[in-house]
Amino acid sequence: MNLEEKLKELPKTPGVYFHKDKSGEIIYVGKAANLRNRVRQYFQKSRAFDPKTDALVAEITDLDWLELETEMDALFVEAEMIRRYMPKYNILLRDDKSFVYVRIDFNSDYPSISFTRRPLDDGAKYYGPFLSKFTINRALKYLRKVFPYSTHSPTNMPKRACLQAQIGLCPGLEADMTSLSDYKKNLSMLIQYMTGKRKKLIVEIEKGMKAAAKNKDFELAASLRNKLFALKRLDNQIIFGDRENMDISKDRGLVELASMLDIEIPRRIEGFDISHQQGTDTVASMVVFIAGVPDKNEYRKFKSRIPGNDDFAHMKEVITRRFSETNIKKWGKPDLILIDGGKGQVGSALETLNALSIKIPLIGLAKRYEEIIMPQGDKFEIIILKPSSDALKLLQRIRDESHRFAISYHSTLKRSRQTVSILDSIPGIGNVYKKRLIKNFGSANGVKGASFDELKETVGEKRARLIREYVR
Repeated sequence: MNLEEKLKELPKTPGVYFHKDKSGEIIYVGKAANLRNRVRQYFQKSRAFDPKTDALVAEITDLDWLELETEMDALFVEAEMIRRYMPKYNILLRDDKSFVYVRIDFNSDYPSISFTRRPLDDGAKYYGPFLSKFTINRALKYLRKVFPYSTHSPTNMPKRACLQAQIGLCPGLEADMTSLSDYKKNLSMLIQYMTGKRKKLIVEIEKGMKAAAKNKDFELAASLRNKLFALKRLDNQIIFGDRENMDISKDRGLVELASMLDIEIPRRIEGFDISHQQGTDTVASMVVFIAGVPDKNEYRKFKSRIPGNDDFAHMKEVITRRFSETNIKKWGKPDLILIDGGKGQVGSALETLNALSIKIPLIGLAKRYEEIIMPQGDKFEIIILKPSSDALKLLQRIRDESHRFAISYHSTLKRSRQTVSILDSIPGIGNVYKKRLIKNFGSANGVKGASFDELKETVGEKRARLIREYVR
């Protein structure tokens, strides 16, 4: 089917579209509330001209699309597909080169929601990336009516109930309108909704409502009933559950991968990587992609119990721990395993699975030549795909994500070890004062750079003198 015929076949539903060049390479990914109207605009002679869009249209020789239930579904799928394929025109056509993330500092004493372009390893939860702050902000405004949340920073707290709290959009912790535990329960439900667990959340709320009514806690039952009604009304406006609604048979990467490996289309793929520095702080990561999209709630990290820098031994350890009976019951089994590494790492993982009598398709992706390592009996078949291959782009995305997650955890352990080793050696400074120092100054280096008066205010004059003498 040529391009002109495909334009006639475009549906009027929301979705994500893919523009391709003559080699089949995806050069642009976009989302639309109406695929037919949006995609056809590119080829209308009456459209507004601009050089970058003209250059894009001149290269388009083919297109594809993925239908979704709502434009909000398309918002999340578009972000993931751009991360996967990195199309050149998504970079060229954007003035702002940064993605937007939703940040939730869930573990703080006053959790809040904010936006950032640079996720940090600060213990907060990050969701994204999204291309448009306006779009994701509008979506969260809908959800805020069901799950009130705060946007106040810990350093800029109001002294009394803010306007948002008075109209029911903020928990009003500053005025004791909601307890911290109740607010965190509410925030957990919002996170569930954002991460594609809408159906599960609705079932849980229904159960809670019935239990409250049975216990004659009619105020709680009414609150849950109102939340349930509001949630169901949201279905007509926005749905964040892209993993529930996405038809995996339309993901070209998954289909191509299944065909290449001669397996069913894998719904759950788990990627594993090992990270260490000269044999210290060795960690392993497990990332999970559901229907081709990362599910960060399912990510897991493992701190190695085996010393040294033996990647093969560490791979055996993480596979053994991942597929213990306990973890299989908690997390289930994947449809495909991807190992970040070559024949050695793949062989170690496969040997471990065989010893556990577990049969799951397993492959590796070696970085140097981007070779796919596929076990075939006692040997390995090497598969080299074209750089434009959808399956290769998907595997690279999973491999890179597992590597990023492992490096992030390794860095956290390394910093923690360095910080603890410095502060632990200061006489007279116990755990209580260590926590107080880290909270106030951020790190051991921050403690070193603090003035005597700052230290005195934090831990008292006697301990401040001890710290100053030690760091000198």
